[in-house]
Amino acid sequence: MVGSAQSRGLIPRAVAKLFAAKQEIEKSHGGEVSVDVRVELLEIYNEEVRDLLDNNAGPQGQLLKLKLNSNEAVGNVKVDARDETEVAGILKLAQERRQVKATKSNSESSRSHLLFTIHFDVSSAASNGGAKGRSGCLHIVDLAGSERIDKSGSVGELLTEAKHINTSLSALALVIEKLQAKKSSSEHIPYRDSKLTYLLRNSLGGDSKTLAIVCCSPHQTHFNESLNSIRFAAKASKVELKDANTFDG
Repeated sequence: MVGSAQSRGLIPRAVAKLFAAKQEIEKSHGGEVSVDVRVELLEIYNEEVRDLLDNNAGPQGQLLKLKLNSNEAVGNVKVDARDETEVAGILKLAQERRQVKATKSNSESSRSHLLFTIHFDVSSAASNGGAKGRSGCLHIVDLAGSERIDKSGSVGELLTEAKHINTSLSALALVIEKLQAKKSSSEHIPYRDSKLTYLLRNSLGGDSKTLAIVCCSPHQTHFNESLNSIRFAAKASKVELKDANTFDG
């Protein structure tokens, strides 16, 4: 997701595009329009939501509670970012705090899901002396990979982590399957079955545009995992979302 200096990942590329858009908007309106960018980073570890930007975030992270009636975190830190360099520094800090451990299958196995959100607020002075604006956000989610216990050799704490990862991914697959088969707005979609689907409710079934990128290994020993990933992508591609046409203003 982050990549390197030689080969930038998805997040740095998206951030560069957003800041280029910010400069273009502000320049084209001669300073009458301002664009504010804020960043937040959450980690879902063992079905606990952690704020990776909190001053107390260290190895154990800062735990958050979710609103009962809203699919967003409460009390987490949102950092104002002026340019790509500041976002890169934020990402570096978060990566150092994320839960990563070694298993037999992967020397640097992500033990959590990472949710990177960048908020983009455009505001301008209205003719009546007030202000008007539009806002949107981009969620980029780095999912921990599903894990076969017989291959990873996970025991103890690693086994607990693997179970939570697999359970949340199963919940995500179920939500996508239900959305794909949905015939009316009254049908129940089990977003609350996991913190992952709860936080991503708007992206999965709201006014949004959503893209799933699936990484598969070409190695023969990973054939079953790759096949399952492709099947998951096939289901996700058939979900029809609403038109993304809502904005604050």
